[in-house]
Amino acid sequence: MTDRRLALPLLALWLALVLVSLFTRSYIPIDETRYVTVAWNMWLRGDYLVPFLNGEAYSHKPPLLFWLMDLGWTVFGVNDWWPRLVPSFFSLGSAWLVAQVARLLWPQDAQAARIAPMILLGSALWTVFTTATMFDMMVAFFTLLGVLGILMAWQGKSLKGWLLVGLAIGGGLLAKGPTILLQILPLAVLAPWWGKAQPQVQVPVWRRWYAHLLGAVLLGAAIALAWAIPAGIHGGKTYQHAIFWGQTADRMVNSFAHRRPLWWYVPLLPVMLFPWLLWLPVWRGLLGLRRQMDDLGTRLCIAWLLPVFVAFSFISGKQMHYLLPIFPAFALLAARGLSSIRPATRWDMVPAALATLVAGGILIYLPQYAQTHHVAPWISNIPQWGGMVLVAAAVALLVLRRGNALHETWKMTLLSGLAVTLLYLAVVRSAGLAYDIRPISARLKALQEAGVPLAHSGKYHGQYQFIGRMQDAPETVMGGDMGKWFEAHPNGKAIVYFSSRLSLCDLNADYVQPYLGDNVAIIGRDAWPPKVAETTINAAGE
Repeated sequence: MTDRRLALPLLALWLALVLVSLFTRSYIPIDETRYVTVAWNMWLRGDYLVPFLNGEAYSHKPPLLFWLMDLGWTVFGVNDWWPRLVPSFFSLGSAWLVAQVARLLWPQDAQAARIAPMILLGSALWTVFTTATMFDMMVAFFTLLGVLGILMAWQGKSLKGWLLVGLAIGGGLLAKGPTILLQILPLAVLAPWWGKAQPQVQVPVWRRWYAHLLGAVLLGAAIALAWAIPAGIHGGKTYQHAIFWGQTADRMVNSFAHRRPLWWYVPLLPVMLFPWLLWLPVWRGLLGLRRQMDDLGTRLCIAWLLPVFVAFSFISGKQMHYLLPIFPAFALLAARGLSSIRPATRWDMVPAALATLVAGGILIYLPQYAQTHHVAPWISNIPQWGGMVLVAAAVALLVLRRGNALHETWKMTLLSGLAVTLLYLAVVRSAGLAYDIRPISARLKALQEAGVPLAHSGKYHGQYQFIGRMQDAPETVMGGDMGKWFEAHPNGKAIVYFSSRLSLCDLNADYVQPYLGDNVAIIGRDAWPPKVAETTINAAGE
């Protein structure tokens, strides 16, 4: 199979996953809705230096994602679909870059360059976040760009390589801040170790290597400072402190508070990397790499993957998607291992087939479980056909004819794509309004246009503003002060949250809909305070 013939199916798979996501869900609160609202505020204000949320400078994230959203709106007009495409383009670009890195690492092994993009796009967590309006796909792309630059510099293309590293650092800083340094610098610093496998750089030249690395870091910093300095001047002293100090020292101090244990990521790896860690040929291939520890590519990928994984294990603020930038390193190692082993047997499929069978059985059983246990009400709406499809896929894995490593990898990639597609079609769609806040956002927009004052009980994350195309954010009012707010705004309306376990008959709300695991309501002065006993006055946390 030629590279072009392989690229077309991968492009088709990527496009299918993007379209399924676009047509089966809206922006999920609170992260996606918050970020698209920041871009919306940037659009409304015409201020592209300082992002804003709820009328205040938003310092938690740099502006690159917001700029790209606004750029698309400038070209296509304001719409819902463009911001969700932005991360998917970085995902597709990462698939291309991982193939380029594989070709440089193993020029004699064309199979590894073909398999690596399939493993990357076929990793369940990567597939899910391909269409998530968040920052991690950009960080993964710039990490890969930096790795490509380091490898080019190692192989003698010094100027071009270090320029790519500098651009990658600058892009990563503008994408999500200093985390890009953790992704790229350990690999560059460890060059004397992984470089032993192919000693093209002699020991006396290491001083020059690290000088060039410092130059690349300074170039990346200059790119970021080209935005940060004027933004800090424009945003004021508080914003200056937040972007120059809060994004680095404060976050590092808070990150080691050990809120989650060191081992938190380990049991989640089979889920994040489904189906690869459940496919026995991957294990055989990875174990076979022990005999190739003198191989440049093997050492480089280990030096890339392990320090970052260990660092994020020590950092307390763990989220699964934080590891996405090192998924390409796993994909490269797995591809190299798979390219050198014999074709898979039927027994090799058993763990992945069993996991798929169990997942299908859970989907089939969940609606019955929801009828007798206290869970989110929408779980009872999950269609059983989704589970049946997974069961059929598990059987197919066991009975289909075996092929070569490339064909078998395709099967597993398609299995991952099928699982994520069913997640959207069977589960997310069944959640309905619990994760779709378009109806309440439209009502809030109508109230705002009618001149009705709006208040939000508890911390507001901007979730309704872009979805409803609202010009201004509701006023944030803590629950204990809501009575005073209604006295000052007798015709106003408030957004409140309460447990799904409570009856709605005493709420006297103007509008109610599910919200995540609870409910959200719009109420007037006559409904405050609510008669229900356990009103939750705060939205979901950060």
